[in-house]
Amino acid sequence: MDRRRFLASAGLAGASLVAGCGSFQSQSTRAPPLVENRPDGTYRPTHVEGMGMAGMAEAGDYMVGFGYSFPHRFWTVTGTDAERVDIRDADSVHLMATVWDPETEMVLPISAGVSIAIERDGETVDEKSPWPMISQNMGFHYGDNYELDGDGLYTLKARVNAMDERRLGPFAEKFSEAAEASVEFDFAQSALDQLSYEEFPETQGERGAVDLMSMEMMPTSQTPVAGELPGTLLGTKKGSDGVYAATWLSEADFLADGESYLAVSARTPYNRVPLPMMSLDGSVEAGGETVFDDALTAALHPDLGYHYGAVVETTGTDPSVGVDVVAPPQVSRHEGYETAFVGTPSFSF
Repeated sequence: MDRRRFLASAGLAGASLVAGCGSFQSQSTRAPPLVENRPDGTYRPTHVEGMGMAGMAEAGDYMVGFGYSFPHRFWTVTGTDAERVDIRDADSVHLMATVWDPETEMVLPISAGVSIAIERDGETVDEKSPWPMISQNMGFHYGDNYELDGDGLYTLKARVNAMDERRLGPFAEKFSEAAEASVEFDFAQSALDQLSYEEFPETQGERGAVDLMSMEMMPTSQTPVAGELPGTLLGTKKGSDGVYAATWLSEADFLADGESYLAVSARTPYNRVPLPMMSLDGSVEAGGETVFDDALTAALHPDLGYHYGAVVETTGTDPSVGVDVVAPPQVSRHEGYETAFVGTPSFSF
């Protein structure tokens, strides 16, 4: 898959976001051996790591927060194949950028992506487009391992691209332009070394997930509880370990007369982290005839969250819906998600 682009900012260097209270380890033990015979689904990882806050800033319609942690191994996904990316000797930190709407505090997966450049004394130290990725404790973010040149003051320059996703309701006039921001990040290896690190020797590999981080400075990425989605909930189904909630809206401010809206919210089990960048097809029968049979479009709405939907030309209130997963989430994964969400299931509601 193509690397995603973005540029962001910061100014709260050294603030720490805690993910468990574990003993501090040396760099050589940051990536313990993977679980043997990992399940084909979400499982508890070998360990979790804390995250330090590098800073945050506005970028046009967006708010961007930067976090950092120890270099991670992670998995990229192309089609239905996951490939591991190992930690390199040159890797200094795992940088994470979270993008959200400052009014609703909804985290925004953006398929057009993000890019990050790191400068020191006017010279570029590292520059790349981080991967869109999901983590059990850090949720959805853009992340990659970056190389720094020791302790000191760095400038993080970020670009958030315009959204290609359909925006509905209050989002209709937002996120249509790219924006840039920069912050200064005072990096210290000693601060990185003091981030929390916790292993799970007794539960690693079990079906389940660790909790999302509690972050005061920026929101976490969660889809709405299925029962709280607007409209009429058609049901929830599980396939390839993802959970799919389908809802039917016969009234909404973005609908014209004679229209309804089908929304399918795809999320992880346990933590309800959105599963973006999928390809879904949908079909709708209402009143005994097929009124829709086409692709579902990635979309965002403050009450529906990130979802896949379609405007359907019908006022029927008792539809029969079919959903086919054409391509699973094309997002990278931290440990515990790399064996999940790689199938192409089909559902009927």
